[in-house]
Amino acid sequence: MLNYILLGIGTIMALIGTIMTYDARRITKKLFGFGDQNEATSGLKILGFVLIIIGALLIGGQ
Repeated sequence: MLNYILLGIGTIMALIGTIMTYDARRITKKLFGFGDQNEATSGLKILGFVLIIIGALLIGGQ
């Protein structure tokens, strides 16, 4: 049962990380007005990549 829970959490984390990586520019335009969009975009891409790695480790650890 715990394996299925970790599999679901890992899948959701990897999905959110993928969305954050590819749609970072749109997300920063929606959240921030006109400030440091380039830095925020790169920060979201890095955070998304980290979430993808953690999610993949949770999925692969099954």
